[in-house]
Amino acid sequence: MEPEEGTPLWRLQKLPAERGLQLLHKIIDGICGRTYPLYQDYQSVWDSTEWIHVLEDITKFFKAVVGKNLSDEEISQQLNQLNSFHQEAMMKCLKSRKDEIKRALLDEIVDISSAQLQDFDWQLKLALSSDKIATLQMPLLNLHLDVKENGEVKPYSIEMSKEELQNLINSLEAANKVILQLK
Repeated sequence: MEPEEGTPLWRLQKLPAERGLQLLHKIIDGICGRTYPLYQDYQSVWDSTEWIHVLEDITKFFKAVVGKNLSDEEISQQLNQLNSFHQEAMMKCLKSRKDEIKRALLDEIVDISSAQLQDFDWQLKLALSSDKIATLQMPLLNLHLDVKENGEVKPYSIEMSKEELQNLINSLEAANKVILQLK
């Protein structure tokens, strides 16, 4: 079956079947932060404009099927415009490198925020009195955070009451649940 021009991945049909796995694995390498395949290795197959589209289409496809956690059947339906050699190569690459792609997608999400916690320290104090109340006996937490933002470490200090600390803990637990659901 000859793929329709304009459908995603149709340009992949120009590639000889024996070179399919190599190209797909190199594209996954690129997704995972290593080097993408070079145009000069494939200039006999595609012109430079087509090459850009091939890279974009295959990258989008891999990210979409892994990000949406599609089943093998759903993936096969999306690949039905390709010949059996290319379909098999795509499925082999996905099965063998799905975890790597997923890790790369999670890293992209994490990199959205440029601030990262580098270190923290805490200290518990008991305020016995204040200038307004003779006997206070209120626990206070001093939290010191070292946050790396744009390559520079910035210190932050926060003093919290027991209630404020409980709110912080609840917020962090909720954030942790969201992160665990993404994994």
